[in-house]
Amino acid sequence: MKAMKIKYILFFVLTAFLAACTDNFEELNTDTKNPAVVSGESTFTYGQKALTDQITSTNVNLNIFKLFAQYWTETTYTDEANYDVVTRSIPDFTFREYYRGFLRDLQEASILISEATPEDPDELAAKPNKLAIIELLNVYAFQQLVDIFGDVPYEEALDIENISPAYDDAATIYADLISRAQAAVNALDPDLGSFGEADLIYEGDVASWIKFGNTLLVKLGITIADVNAAASESAIAAGLAGGVFESNDDNALFPYQPASPNYNPMYEDLVASGRKDFVIANTFVDALDTLQDPRRLSFYTFAPDTTAYIGGPYGETSPFGSYSHIADEVQAATFPGILMNYDEVLFYLAEAAARTIDVGETAENLYNSAITASFEFWDIPVDSVAAYIAKPEVAWVEAEWKQQIGTQSWIAFYTRGLEAWTQWRRLDYPILNVPPGVSSYDDIPRRMPYPVNEQTLNKANWEDASDNIGGDDITTMLFWDVNEPVLPE
Repeated sequence: MKAMKIKYILFFVLTAFLAACTDNFEELNTDTKNPAVVSGESTFTYGQKALTDQITSTNVNLNIFKLFAQYWTETTYTDEANYDVVTRSIPDFTFREYYRGFLRDLQEASILISEATPEDPDELAAKPNKLAIIELLNVYAFQQLVDIFGDVPYEEALDIENISPAYDDAATIYADLISRAQAAVNALDPDLGSFGEADLIYEGDVASWIKFGNTLLVKLGITIADVNAAASESAIAAGLAGGVFESNDDNALFPYQPASPNYNPMYEDLVASGRKDFVIANTFVDALDTLQDPRRLSFYTFAPDTTAYIGGPYGETSPFGSYSHIADEVQAATFPGILMNYDEVLFYLAEAAARTIDVGETAENLYNSAITASFEFWDIPVDSVAAYIAKPEVAWVEAEWKQQIGTQSWIAFYTRGLEAWTQWRRLDYPILNVPPGVSSYDDIPRRMPYPVNEQTLNKANWEDASDNIGGDDITTMLFWDVNEPVLPE
């Protein structure tokens, strides 16, 4: 009996020990910082940041559109300023960031929110608004993909089971994006909530997202003005009817923070890295010097040891110590990521008016208002704008609207390389410089070539898409880019 009693005691002690160990093992194996189930709201937040990081970054592996727009040029390694996008596989990285990055995040956020059934009635009522906001960012991102490449995977995109998605016709995608944006705006109810603090752009303010969606409709519409006038006018009218940005208070800005990992990617690339890869390009400096543009002091510095703005020759080796640098404000950790600005929609509406589309205001007034909005955004005294607008090189002339809007929007869009490059491709102004690595003005890029990975892993669909757009070349003009470049005199 005594032996049996000892066995029972040992059994219970061992059982208790194992139970305790099991509890400890479970606790140790639970990652409290990375939960197994992530909410749709937090996934949306991450998608917002990933999207803004991509369009803000100046990392030459991911985003070289500030070089394409000839705002900046490179100091030592000049491949990208000479439009070599293959050596670093830039198209592959860009494709990956859009599809495997934030578009996938937004898709997952939409799935999680759709499947969730919140107990809080207010949260339940906010679900349609959350899904509509996600949809607007999807439209925004897919428009950029089309504007970069042309035909891209769309209907079959984001399906992890389909490793060889078909490419969709770019014009057809645009038409669908307009429909999706309109439907998303119509679904938004400003009397109900949305993401709250999980929305880092508008803090859950649905009325602001409605303005964003309507402004996006204007942007989509104006981009296709040369190829589908009816659809262009319809999208612009729909955006105006719903209400677009009315001031810089409506700007879609991402609030970067002072510390890693949430500071502006430009700060990471330009300051925290300790690298000195870029100076201001002479293309930009010379144009603004001609205009004596007051925004220069917000855009860039004097060249070292001088009281003059000096731009590095675009595409040539430009020593960092010899040329104007990016302004401290622009490369600050907390400089906001810019998705869309008030000046942007005003330039689009000025163009629409110049094309005789009824937008309720004259092209001249909208053009002047756009410049004023840009001055305000860059903290330039607005009382100086009247003298600037009166300059012969700036003052509105109806017959020269493409040159004027093209040049002034290029200046206003500083740091927004993709939008500036898109404006140049559509309006053919301003006149850019020809870097030494290309043979003629006609060789300046009109699109990004498809990724090499697509040529090898999705060959049949890549070939179809290449044939449809007229060849997978960097100089192939996209469907909305129908006017031949204006050659320099």
